[in-house]
Amino acid sequence: MPYPERLLSPDESIVTQFRPHWQALLIPIGGGVAGLVAIVLAAVFLEGTAMLLGIVGIVGIWLLVSVRIVADWWTTQYVLTTERVVRRAGVFSRSGTEIPLEVINNVAFSQGFLERLVRSGDLLIESAGETGQSRFTDIPDPEGMQSQIYQVRERRQLLLNSGGTRTSTADELAKLADLRDRGILSAQEFEDQKRRLLEQE
Repeated sequence: MPYPERLLSPDESIVTQFRPHWQALLIPIGGGVAGLVAIVLAAVFLEGTAMLLGIVGIVGIWLLVSVRIVADWWTTQYVLTTERVVRRAGVFSRSGTEIPLEVINNVAFSQGFLERLVRSGDLLIESAGETGQSRFTDIPDPEGMQSQIYQVRERRQLLLNSGGTRTSTADELAKLADLRDRGILSAQEFEDQKRRLLEQE
């Protein structure tokens, strides 16, 4: 579910967007495996109505625990644009956090041992004003995301300091290529940003 472009300002573009890391689904996955084992045991040791009730109960508990977690994962969205960091979440009701890049003072990441193995972690963004500290959890490659936020924030500050005068398209493409070569942007993200720049010409 891509971030709606109608919510972007005229000169704003999306740098990257993603859902939380798949580790957020470990509870439903683990529960599903445990549920299958329990169903097999129920089929072996129970008979008739007792077996049916046991299987229905196991499936029902798994659904109660898993549906909300999967729905939260599916509808949670992290977005980095050329102007802000955005977190949107919710199924029936929506909530969101938006942090303008120019008010971000510090970005810290944290990873436990297991999180390092799967390249996941949390970001703590400190900003001026009412927002204060915002914690973004289950971020894929949090260290890379930290670096990417700093890179985009620096470009944003240079733009604001120059009085809003945009650099040339060639300069912007060179900067994007540099981010791609350093591994901060993927090849697909580079092509997306390149297309948006050329469309603005």
